[in-house]
Amino acid sequence: MSLPDIPNSTPHSALTRQEVINMLISSIALEETSLSRLINAESDKIQYVLKMSDIRIDDILQVNRSVERMLRSIIKNQMLLQFKLEDALELQKSSCHCEEDCEHCQHEE
Repeated sequence: MSLPDIPNSTPHSALTRQEVINMLISSIALEETSLSRLINAESDKIQYVLKMSDIRIDDILQVNRSVERMLRSIIKNQMLLQFKLEDALELQKSSCHCEEDCEHCQHEE
């Protein structure tokens, strides 16, 4: 799986509003991809532990607590990403000044 190409931007770059919004949405997508990989790693951890033949119940419970803490952190991050996405989409919607429907916005009726 290849990573998307995020343009190199320096403080003196001249980016348009739409380019900045696109970069925000791309960064959110990258974070979502990272979170999905963390979830997959937690799944692998559980499967590995359950395949062990000499595992004690206390060890299983400890792994379960560890996975639960990680998933709680992921959920918190997902909530923040949802807020960021909503804000980015609102920016995109407010940046369009057309009077009819266009590909960038949907006007309220």
